Amino acid sequence: MEDIIGKLRETFKEEVYELLAELEASLLELEKTPQDQELIARAFRAMHTIKGSGATCEFHDVASFTHDIETALDLVRKGKMAASKELIDLTLAARDHIKAMLDAYYYGGTVDATKARSILISLRKLVPSLDEQNAPAASVHEDTESSKESGEKNVTYRIRFRPNQNIFMLGIDPLLMLEELRQLGSCRVVAQTDDIPPLADNNPELCYTYWDIILTTDRGVNAIQDVFIFVKDDCELKIEVIDEDGVLDDEVSYKKLGDILLERGDLTAPDLQLVLKAKKRFGEILVENGLVAGNKIESALAEQQAVREAREKRQEADMTSSIRVSTEKLDTLVNLVGELVTVQARLSQTAFTRQIPEFVSIAEEIERLTTNLRDNTMNIRMLPIGTTFSKFKRLVRNLSQELSKEIELTTEGAETEMDKTVIERLSDPLVHLIRNSIDHGIEKPEVRESLGKTRQGTLHLSASHSGPNVVIRIRDDGKGLDTAAIRSKAIERKLLSAEAELSEQELFSLIFAPGFSTAQEITSVSGRGVGMDVVKKTIDSLRGTIDVSSARGVGTTITLNLPLTLAIIDGFLTRIGAENFIFPLTMVEECVELTRKDIESAHGRHVANVRGQIVPYVRLREQFRIGGKGPDIEQIVITRVENQRVGFVVDTIIGEHQTVLKSLGKFYQDVEGVSGATILGNGTVALILDIPNLVRLAEQQENLLARGGDVS
Repeated sequence: MEDIIGKLRETFKEEVYELLAELEASLLELEKTPQDQELIARAFRAMHTIKGSGATCEFHDVASFTHDIETALDLVRKGKMAASKELIDLTLAARDHIKAMLDAYYYGGTVDATKARSILISLRKLVPSLDEQNAPAASVHEDTESSKESGEKNVTYRIRFRPNQNIFMLGIDPLLMLEELRQLGSCRVVAQTDDIPPLADNNPELCYTYWDIILTTDRGVNAIQDVFIFVKDDCELKIEVIDEDGVLDDEVSYKKLGDILLERGDLTAPDLQLVLKAKKRFGEILVENGLVAGNKIESALAEQQAVREAREKRQEADMTSSIRVSTEKLDTLVNLVGELVTVQARLSQTAFTRQIPEFVSIAEEIERLTTNLRDNTMNIRMLPIGTTFSKFKRLVRNLSQELSKEIELTTEGAETEMDKTVIERLSDPLVHLIRNSIDHGIEKPEVRESLGKTRQGTLHLSASHSGPNVVIRIRDDGKGLDTAAIRSKAIERKLLSAEAELSEQELFSLIFAPGFSTAQEITSVSGRGVGMDVVKKTIDSLRGTIDVSSARGVGTTITLNLPLTLAIIDGFLTRIGAENFIFPLTMVEECVELTRKDIESAHGRHVANVRGQIVPYVRLREQFRIGGKGPDIEQIVITRVENQRVGFVVDTIIGEHQTVLKSLGKFYQDVEGVSGATILGNGTVALILDIPNLVRLAEQQENLLARGGDVS
């Protein structure tokens, strides 16, 4: 039994954290529109499912604690109390405590029991009638009446529930699910027993019975699906809409008995035609001839009775078939696809070299199939970034209250998809950026009013696709960055000489230096200079770029440009001597030649004149200490890093190359200027360049030389 409960809890793990996220998002939206019945229903349904499923998994502390919260939300759902700010505050606190209890089980740790008591005491003060509400659940009749009073639409569903025969071995009682269905509305259940074998062949540990249910409810198909949440992958479940309030038509009779049985698959068309030729009652003939079991006739008659003279309306419930796959299995699949892409590249290169027509044709077909497989596999890893955006609403709400500010978070492009790994690693940097915008950027309400602004500040978070990248912007309408203060602090920290002349963009980039902060005082939110440098490092590790623009008194916008995926990238293959190097193609702008004459005209400086514009460059042969002499005509690969054009000198340019990233071993993980490696079609290894890091290294070496230091 312990093994069964353990398996149920593992299944429950992913579900419950999704439900907690759904609950939080619903409550934060409900705070803005407390009369929204759909949001109230979403919050109640999430809490109800957490309670019911928690009890099934024997999380008795969770189920017990959740009961009063669920009851309070039910009162709101029925219009008996308002969704006040105090109730939402308590429900959010309860959500956090439920998460803490689950975290303690799944990840270890302890739970503060006094927190639960404090929440429940406050809740009972806010809702004195909770003790009365703790009586047994209301009857179906009462639920139906309340739904009518609230104006919700009743829908009649036809449900066929055929559980897996080993459902008892999973510790699940299907009758409890049927009882839960009865709580949703007017319900008629007919058991189908035609699969039960003779007694000699009957295994008492198996379930041979399945059920037909006719349910009229105002709770929607989601509430029905929630009842079967733990068996949805181990049962046959069909949910069909057969009647809806407001669409009845007395002139059109409901489906005949034969039509219903045909729809359900309980009767074949030839058998129907055979029976229609007889003159006895239709149901009697079917039973007498053994064509349909009596229970199935009873179920079809129940459906006729439930909808009476309703107009024919059969609507498939929108149930998307899906399975849950562990991250480890998905990562293994991506790695195998990466290996396949590498092998396919070798095959294509070999076919091109040998020029055997049939061989070339096969290689082209495999390349097409591999490309489709790669794209589909990458899509599996894609998630909408809105899953991350929704977490920040709570963060903004809490920080606004803590700092006595009025701030509204608006979002755009929540449906934009990114690789799951990128989204996970992006969460912390976005938290740092949002905290800084709230603390340093947006002013207090009275200050904003004195400046002619609205009391409420706005923080806008947006995401959009831009070619193979995703652009994320964090924009506030606060006071903007103070360039004078940044310059003064940089000189104080010896990051800048007093005589240095920097553009506004270069000054803004200084805020990402370790320990840099212009805050006059340290708060619990920010001011220690810790965070922005971490943001920069994380974005660089994701092969992304970060850009800051700001106007004094108007606001600040921080733009992140990130790749869609980290697994496979489009690269630009180059060679220095016998070594291969790959540039991320999204950073490459153009390529130009570098001749001996160009080098002499620069008088020893590493700069090139590209159509009248001076572009500094880095010699990768020197940077990586590769021996030998370069060709007479070298190539400069010009990239754009943080709105600056920087060139990198290589011997030869090979061209575009689809790159499957391979992580470096532990021994090479700290090598600066390299972010990974890949295997080329001929089996050799190429290093993937970390362009922002190389630029930073070059700047550090140049500064050290300027001070008379040694860069060796």
